[in-house]
Amino acid sequence: MAETSAKISPLDPVWRRVREEAFDMVRAEPLLGGLIHSSLLHHPSLERALAYRFSLKLASGEMSEQILREIADEAYASDPELGQSARADVTAVFDRDPACLRFIQPILFFKGYQAIQAYRIGHWLWQNGRKDMAYFVQMRVSEVFGVDIHPAARVGKGIMIDHAHSIVIGETAVVGDNVSMLHSVTLGGTGKEDGDRHPKIGDGVMIGAGAKVLGNIHVGHCSRIAAGSVVLHDVPHNTTVAGVPARVIGEAGCSQPSVTMDQLINDEI
Repeated sequence: MAETSAKISPLDPVWRRVREEAFDMVRAEPLLGGLIHSSLLHHPSLERALAYRFSLKLASGEMSEQILREIADEAYASDPELGQSARADVTAVFDRDPACLRFIQPILFFKGYQAIQAYRIGHWLWQNGRKDMAYFVQMRVSEVFGVDIHPAARVGKGIMIDHAHSIVIGETAVVGDNVSMLHSVTLGGTGKEDGDRHPKIGDGVMIGAGAKVLGNIHVGHCSRIAAGSVVLHDVPHNTTVAGVPARVIGEAGCSQPSVTMDQLINDEI
């Protein structure tokens, strides 16, 4: 007898939870039913839903929703890492942002999450040699969300950008996994030099509001950069830096600053 096997759908707890929350939201606020059905419940997967949101948000008179939707669908279909990163990002926002009470919120309402997913599609375009289209995505993300991330920059997964106003991440910047940053953060260069000229941010780093990290410098894993600091030199692992220019003022205070989101310096100065 020939062996047969049942086709088992892969488990996707993040998407299952998003759908459950979507049904709850429709019941609680029927006027949002159209938005929730078109954005989430109409789609078979998180990737398809994100592609729809990408096209809806970035479409303009210069580029139609249909074209952008096709680009996003192709990106998600060809690179499973995009969907995995999207799930890690939404979990990070839920875990770290006290204003986030449900997984559905970042997907529908939080521009930091939406901007980073759009950047990921732009980065996919860049990696696949479609640099002009990647620049177009960068432009629209900046116009729509106020977040300017060069498509060549490398950004890890589990990223939380809180409020996400006036974020700038330069071309040769690298951001590790599980990084948290607040509004008005710049990962920039220091002049007109070419080549590798932007910061390298380690895993688990927390960057406070208004901080500027400039030049081809390294910020060690699980470090903290205080709000308003200007960082011009390497930062060791597991340390806190603050000031203009920033200096080391003590240890990070915990093993995962980006998760605890503790921004108080206390008596370290």
